[in-house]
Amino acid sequence: MENEYYSQENHGPYSMYELGDFSLESGETLPDCQLAYASFGELNEDKTNAVVFTVMFSGTNKAMESYIGEGKALDPAKYFIIVPNQIGSGLSTSPHNAPALHNGADFPDISIGDDVRAQHQLLTEKFGVKSIELVLGWSMGAQQTYEWCVRYPDMVKRAAPIGGTARTTPHDSLFVDVFSEALKSDPDWDGGRYSDAHGVDLGLKRMAHVFALMGNCTEFYRQKKWEALGIDSLENYLTGFWEAWFKPMDPNNLLCMASKWKRGDVGAFSGKSLEDTLAAIKAKVFVIAFTNDMFIPLCDCQAEQQMIPNSELKEVPTLAGHFGMLGILEGDFDQINGYLGELLTTH
Repeated sequence: MENEYYSQENHGPYSMYELGDFSLESGETLPDCQLAYASFGELNEDKTNAVVFTVMFSGTNKAMESYIGEGKALDPAKYFIIVPNQIGSGLSTSPHNAPALHNGADFPDISIGDDVRAQHQLLTEKFGVKSIELVLGWSMGAQQTYEWCVRYPDMVKRAAPIGGTARTTPHDSLFVDVFSEALKSDPDWDGGRYSDAHGVDLGLKRMAHVFALMGNCTEFYRQKKWEALGIDSLENYLTGFWEAWFKPMDPNNLLCMASKWKRGDVGAFSGKSLEDTLAAIKAKVFVIAFTNDMFIPLCDCQAEQQMIPNSELKEVPTLAGHFGMLGILEGDFDQINGYLGELLTTH
């Protein structure tokens, strides 16, 4: 189904890597699977200066580009930085662009493990990467970061899961259910078999409002912090920020990612308890948490951090809550960038 939102114009430049007929953990095969990615900098001769920056729910490589640049922690002059897009997120093979019999509501179940295996194939087979200086990601990107640490412990030197957990908590699972049901409440969703790329407008609006409710903390709203974005009212914040973010997207793409989010669990690969799985991580880890996060509360991040041997908890005390990663309030970006710079200097 054609959707102009998922384009080079909006999210480029990015490249495509042919995974071929990609075997999924569900037992199904996704034919002619392609992985979209952006890259910055040059891989050194030893192929040891790679950084993998995984992407969050609903996002693409473009959303994280602000953290990459000269003088920043993720400096392309020092590192070869790859930002791989999730399978199902819109740029890689996804419900809206998959071949017949596998598209739309018939798109197969994808797991966090599938994403990380695809990313590993890209790094090793296309680029010949030997080791990774840092794997990082926010929200669902944090889930992928933990998966990297567990699946490829001898490859990952450092990791920064930001505002996310290694296993989806019951509360977070409930949140996924609520926003998914809000999206599907639109009659035009039609069980995922809609024919208009932008026809599920009401469902996307309802979903956007659920994200607005939980994405920023209560104090953000009491202090009218949307004014920092140049927005003059709550109503305009809902329409100009949250609805504008979600309404161009494909509903089945969002639900594909939501399913991965809900089922996220690094213990599924190891077959061990969460405690034993995280205890086996070899990387130096900074678990970065947002103090006022209503998606992934700081206490959930801290509980897992305490299970990881060579780890530290780093707090970002922002009223933006979970969406502090976007740097919408002064100081948020600088603090996160500072933590990344500190981690990259550790051994």
